Order: sequence, then structure tokens, then C-alpha cells
Amino acid sequence: MSQIAFSNAVTELFGTRLPIVAGGLMWLADADYVAAASRAGIIGFLTAASFPEPRALRDEIRRCRDLCEGGPFGVNVSMLPKLVPGEKTREVFELIVDEGVRFVETSGRNPQEFMPFLKQAGVKVLHKVPAVRFAIKAASIGVDAVAIVGAECGGHPGLDMVGSFVNAAWAESQLDIPYLVGGGIGRGSQLAAALTMGASGVVVGTRFVVAEEIWAHDDYKYRLVDAGPTDTDLCMQSVRNTVRTLRNETTAAVKEIEARNPNVTIQDLMPLVAGKIGRDAYVTGDWSKGLLAAGQSLAFVDRVEPLADIVRRFESDMWQALTRLANNCSGFVDAARGVPA
Repeated sequence: MSQIAFSNAVTELFGTRLPIVAGGLMWLADADYVAAASRAGIIGFLTAASFPEPRALRDEIRRCRDLCEGGPFGVNVSMLPKLVPGEKTREVFELIVDEGVRFVETSGRNPQEFMPFLKQAGVKVLHKVPAVRFAIKAASIGVDAVAIVGAECGGHPGLDMVGSFVNAAWAESQLDIPYLVGGGIGRGSQLAAALTMGASGVVVGTRFVVAEEIWAHDDYKYRLVDAGPTDTDLCMQSVRNTVRTLRNETTAAVKEIEARNPNVTIQDLMPLVAGKIGRDAYVTGDWSKGLLAAGQSLAFVDRVEPLADIVRRFESDMWQALTRLANNCSGFVDAARGVPA
């Protein structure tokens, strides 16, 4: 199928060919992956937290810019729910602006304190939230678009645990800025459905982790290929930090501790859930330990291949879905325009 330029609020915002965002993946979203997304006609975001040293982040931004060859890319800035002493979020944003990055994906707490600075620098802000109620708040403080991730997502789905299908339709009556939906998104037919419900695009995470450009060990990727949507676990609800990850020894151990001790704290769990353990799994391919973010879109992870090929199949599936809609709803265009059949 020939590539067709799609035009809507999201593609115009980011300058992409398709309304798909490759969301920031902790430890994994580096310049190779993000540039591959750009070349495939979508936008990806480097994860700033994966490069805690300013020099390393600056170097990765510059490498990404070179690889993108003028194509769009951004930086993900994940903020802790509450400001803590020593946090360097402002310094990260200053570095991003100094490097001329045009797009940021924010998550965690409300980015309101940084909005004047980012707006003055001409940076477009996509804020990722786990519930429609937070999207409404983000819209009120001036972000350019919001991404609402549902209960099916890998990583942190929040506490409301509303599914993506509901979020996609519910947000349409609640928001007056472009919104994307994420969580369980792995087929172009889901993008087509989201567009008909009012969304302007989708955020994809788990589905893209098996891309060849992701540096993680092949053993880890092939585990995702073998897995299905029921191979994820939810844990850490007891510390109000719910996370959906690949089911393994760590998720079983964490859930046992939570069941045995209702007063467990995040400090009690840290020896099992520290981010370094997860990163080691990506390096070694030993997926049995660590909280390894994975969503229910594992249903659609079927092979390891270049990101461009995944996007190409995603796009083809979207157009097939829209064609089915047209074929199954004879006269729906005229009806929508108020023209009698």
C-alpha cells in the first residue's frame, strides 16, 4: 500500500504523516528508536530520565537530531507526583529549550509551573495522564494536547482504571483540545475506532518494544512475542502506585508481600522494584526479574522487525478498518451530512 499523508490536529501539531505517538519508554527510548519513529512518519520521545547526567542527555538529543534529518522528535520528562528536594526538572526543561527541541511529552504531576517557560520558548506540550479528569485539568493550564492512557496500558495506569474504549468516547465531550488515547493499542483498527470516537490519535508503547531499533536483548523481545494479553500483572496498588508489567517472579513476590502486609511501603518494596533491576533485564534478556512495563497490547506483538514495518502494518490495518466502516454503513457519509439517502 502506498503511503498516504493523514491530516488532523495531531499530525499538524507534530508535523507527522500519521497520528501516532511512540510514547517514551524508560531506558529504551534512545535516539535510534526515536529517529526510526520519525522516519516512519510518526513521532517518538527520548526519555530524559534514561540519561540522568545533563551531558549525556544533551549528547543524545544532538544524536537524535542528526539521525532524524529534520524530522520531528521530542523529549519525555516524567515528573514525580510531588516536588521533592533536589529535583532537577527545571534544569532538564532548560536544557531541552537550549537544544531547540520543539516537543515535550510530560507525565507525572501537573506541568503548570513550567508552562510559561515552555510556551515562551515555543515548545509544544503533550501531557500524558491516566484519567479524563486529569486531562481536563491539563487542558485548563494550556497544554497543546493530552494523551489519556487506559487501564490496559503497560506501566502506570493510575488508580481510576478506566479502559481506553471508554476514555476515547468520554473525553470527546469533556475536552476542547486534541487528545490521544493509549493503553492496549496495537492495531490500526483501534486507531480508526479512536478517531471515530473523537480522539485525534493514539499513543503506542508495548507494541513497539519489539522493534529492531530498541536496544533490549532479543531474549526479552521474544518473550513478548510469545506472551499474550493475559501475561501481565497489576501490583503496587497498596502504595497507590499501580503498575502493569510482564508477569514474572518479581510480580508474584510483590503481590505476595502486599497481600501479607496491608501497611507495606514503597521502601519495603524497593529491593524488588528498583528501576535498575528492570534495566538489567533489558541488558541480559532475563525477564524473570524486575517490573517490566507491558500492556495488554501483547495480544498484537507477533514478531521482531524494523519499526517502519510495524508502522506500515499498523497503517494498512487502519485503512482496512476505515474501508470496512464505509462498506458496512452504506450511505453513512450522506447521513452524517444530513443528506437524505
